[in-house]
Amino acid sequence: MTDFPKVQQVQTDYLEQIIRDADARTMALISGLDSEQLLGPCMRIVNPMLWEIGHIAWFHEKFILRDRDHQQSVMENSDVLYDSMAVAHATRWDLDLPDLETTIRYRETVRELIIDRLGSNEMASVEDSYFTQLTAFHEDMHDEAFTYTRQTLGYPAPEFIEPVPKDIGSAGPFPGDVDIPGGIHMLGATPKAPFFMDNEKWGQGYEVKPFSISKAPVTNAEFAEFVEADGYKREDLWTKAGWQWREYAKAECPVYWQKLDGDWLVKRFDSVEPLRPHEPVIHVCWYEAQAWCNWAARRLPWEGEWEVAASRSPQSGEDVLKGPETRFPWGDDIPGPDKANLDARFGGPVDVAAYPDGDSAYGCRQMIGNVWEWTQSVFAPFEGFVPDPYKDYSEPWFDGNHAVLRGGSWATRNRIVWNTFRNFYPCDRRDVIAGFRTCALEI
Repeated sequence: MTDFPKVQQVQTDYLEQIIRDADARTMALISGLDSEQLLGPCMRIVNPMLWEIGHIAWFHEKFILRDRDHQQSVMENSDVLYDSMAVAHATRWDLDLPDLETTIRYRETVRELIIDRLGSNEMASVEDSYFTQLTAFHEDMHDEAFTYTRQTLGYPAPEFIEPVPKDIGSAGPFPGDVDIPGGIHMLGATPKAPFFMDNEKWGQGYEVKPFSISKAPVTNAEFAEFVEADGYKREDLWTKAGWQWREYAKAECPVYWQKLDGDWLVKRFDSVEPLRPHEPVIHVCWYEAQAWCNWAARRLPWEGEWEVAASRSPQSGEDVLKGPETRFPWGDDIPGPDKANLDARFGGPVDVAAYPDGDSAYGCRQMIGNVWEWTQSVFAPFEGFVPDPYKDYSEPWFDGNHAVLRGGSWATRNRIVWNTFRNFYPCDRRDVIAGFRTCALEI
């Protein structure tokens, strides 16, 4: 049996709750879509949603019922259909996939078998705590991908979204920088963390020089200034690879922006709305973020700097980093609706000044939720990296072509993001809910 990380034990009721909640969110994200929409066009940046529904069930079954309990699959040919490690992406549209009803029945059967095996114990074993959370969190990640797909393909917004409260919707900008001293930071996760992904292991000393980082991500209004200053036409602002991408993509502004009668509009799912100036710019790739930084005489933070700004606290009378690290910017409590824009509650981002109760100790806002934030850092293993049982989660992507993102987006579930969580995407991806905050250049 493959070894697994010794995470903290959790209550069995919690594990059942997250399994059912993740399943309900998946069903809500495919609600209202017909069979043609559930298949969709063959594209590099999306999966056929019908395939993805079955893959999620297969993942639960594979890592719990089959690898742990050595059971047979409840669906014939499930490996041939749904093993993402073996089924090439471009071939997933050509598979003889079961219809939606059969796929949902497969999901429901697997779900109930997993819940039944938890039993009535108050606390789950360490093994069940790890693998049940791993498979639920895997589904959470796919649910965020479903959200990207609905946006990419112009499908309607999910039906469960709520109106934005007035105080959040009119929060406005949050300009300025905070100064953070230098020192030694323990970058990454420690074995005492409640849960962690393999690319966070293990925490290691990281020396950071004093730096200044923006209190909030770059806004639509700030990015629009770059667009209107011909930022997409100035080769000198782009890296060589970035300019090649811009030329190939024929990009002239963020992918969902359009201008009408002098005003900027933005596509959100199947509708077009006025661009809201104080929301963070989203759906920009790493190349676009770098070009904006060059234009504004700023830079992206290194992921270690981002983590310091999110997790450390200033110590009275000290000009070096001291004191403990926290799991979230505000402390160790799991994000609630007063702290961050998560869980796709509003179906989009909100103004960057919203959620003051979620500030980090140094005064940075929205470091969790609202928008994933690009960093300068290439996605690479920490020293001594060893993959966890889900071997294809991180290791195949240590290829030098992925950059690290931190912090989560408005579509991220609140249980699957924390200060040390490392997301990663190729530098040209604009479909993900990614933006950026910046640092001042060193003098």
